[in-house]
Amino acid sequence: MYEYDEECLQTFLEKQGQLFDEPVASTPEEAEAFLEDCMAVIVNSIEEVKTFLEDEGMDIEGMTLEEIEESAEVFILPSGQYLIVEG
Repeated sequence: MYEYDEECLQTFLEKQGQLFDEPVASTPEEAEAFLEDCMAVIVNSIEEVKTFLEDEGMDIEGMTLEEIEESAEVFILPSGQYLIVEG
């Protein structure tokens, strides 16, 4: 289980439209509950994003790291970490 800090929650609230057609959360509390429910993960590098997605069975073969970084499920945090939310 991850602890989602303010940076993570705010980034998700601001950018949730990249993954969902309609907002799934409107407050940090709702965002935290949603991220916990869908077991979102935080990783430290794009290489770790790639490994996670491969382990989850996502077909990313042939994708560049830049393409992976631009995936709807991947949220880049200001700290340089990545939040991965499987919609």
